[in-house]
Amino acid sequence: MYLSHFGLNEPPFRITPHTEFFFSGANRGATLEALLYAITHDEGIIKVTGEVGSGKTMLCRVLVERLPKHVETIYLANPSLSRDEILHVIAADLQVESRGERVTILLRALQERLITLYAAGRRVVVLIDEAHAMPLETLEEIRLLSNLESNRHKLLQIVLFGQPELDDHLGLPNMRQLKERITHSFKLEPLVRSDIDSYVDFRMRAAGYRGPRLFGPPAMKLIARASEGLTRRINILADKSLLAAFADGEHQITAKHARAAVRDSEFASARTRSATWWLIGAGLAAGLLVGVASHFMDRLGISLPRGGAESVSPPAATSAETPQTDRAKAVEAEPKASTPATPVSEAGAAAAQAAAPAASPVASVAAPIVSSSSGPGSSTADAIPATTVLAAQPSPAIAAAPIASAPPTGMDGPSKPPSGARPSPIPPTSGKLTQERFAATQQWLRSAPSGHYTIQLLTVSAANINVMERFLRQAEDLVDVSDMRVYSVKLNGQQHYSATYGLYSSLEDTITAMGDLPSSFKSRGPYHRSVTLMRRQNQE
Repeated sequence: MYLSHFGLNEPPFRITPHTEFFFSGANRGATLEALLYAITHDEGIIKVTGEVGSGKTMLCRVLVERLPKHVETIYLANPSLSRDEILHVIAADLQVESRGERVTILLRALQERLITLYAAGRRVVVLIDEAHAMPLETLEEIRLLSNLESNRHKLLQIVLFGQPELDDHLGLPNMRQLKERITHSFKLEPLVRSDIDSYVDFRMRAAGYRGPRLFGPPAMKLIARASEGLTRRINILADKSLLAAFADGEHQITAKHARAAVRDSEFASARTRSATWWLIGAGLAAGLLVGVASHFMDRLGISLPRGGAESVSPPAATSAETPQTDRAKAVEAEPKASTPATPVSEAGAAAAQAAAPAASPVASVAAPIVSSSSGPGSSTADAIPATTVLAAQPSPAIAAAPIASAPPTGMDGPSKPPSGARPSPIPPTSGKLTQERFAATQQWLRSAPSGHYTIQLLTVSAANINVMERFLRQAEDLVDVSDMRVYSVKLNGQQHYSATYGLYSSLEDTITAMGDLPSSFKSRGPYHRSVTLMRRQNQE
């Protein structure tokens, strides 16, 4: 749906394993190389574990493609096989007749077949996906299969891919013999923040994108927090963020788009529910501790004043609260405005609750939760549902306190230009030809038809304007430079400049023209850009 909008050849964040999108960053590439070495050097049973969605199946599929041609691969994706069924499946893949044969006879036939293949220079490896879900009896059969060997070499390599529960199974007393036969263990860790940035950019480039990075730091922060570094979750959130930006007609992924993606993801809802129950459990535990403490204090003869909180509080605390109480009474005494109430923003509500005294134990818990989830880098997954927050009943002083709809000028930054006024594009500070094309483009944009398209070729930061100048100088020998345009672009708040070529009346004509571009232009991964968007970005 959004492919042409972002200049993509195919979806970049599919959750099905697509080996062309294998990310070798973090420890993925190193693990793949270690697996290739271990399999080709007769290293016995190998184990690879990782959380759900960490990329185990992708690694397994890439391993199948990268193994040398002399290695016969048997891939088992069904973890529910019984111990007899797994023998028959392996025998069938090795073209061993297994129908009606007893297990002992079938094992002997398998060994003879493996010896024949080994003598011919062939190796056999069994890749078992979702091994954590295998019955324990089937795992024990894996140990027996690992005993198939010649005088000097293992005849069958076995690689187990599974979730951390596989380690729990192998830790059982009756699995000790299998565990001791595992010669190599690898673990796919969740991606760290810097790896997530590289991963998202890599997938975009692999799908054909050639422009500057689309995902801004605030969006990446939200995605990193909600995904917890798991690649499947990253794919889901990045895909939904692209869809949200496409729906808004924008070409930059902002925190707003990422936040919408997090809200729409089921695993984020699960985290929210977990956080809610954790808070409830913490409150119950605190109450239990207080009750136990009171019981033992009574047993020991230690007593507290019986007059309630007022009798326990020191006089200083009471006097300190007096000015606030007076202010609350003054606010209550003010006449209510007859005009309709102005809706209060989430940030304003959070500030009001944070500044107000806690009216009840529930309010004291809810206030910091709201304020922490309203920040620009927060995740919806960390927020408590509205029903929980509304359980906190603020005092009349809080409800009636007026909240400013906008901060005064100079407190939270410079004032914005008047409504309707648009900032002037910032011209490049160097590069004679770049400056000429920029000035000509400003004039051209005033009359360029909005329903037309152009081909975007290059985007550089203001600090690298010399790259743009060099590109335009080279383009003079290939095309009519009067058809080259340079305009201003703000990316993540930083000044950039983009170069485009041509003008076309339809998207189809633009795509056709891309095929006729000079090879040096094609190598830059050109993509279409509407005049409307070009004009809007130039003025931002």
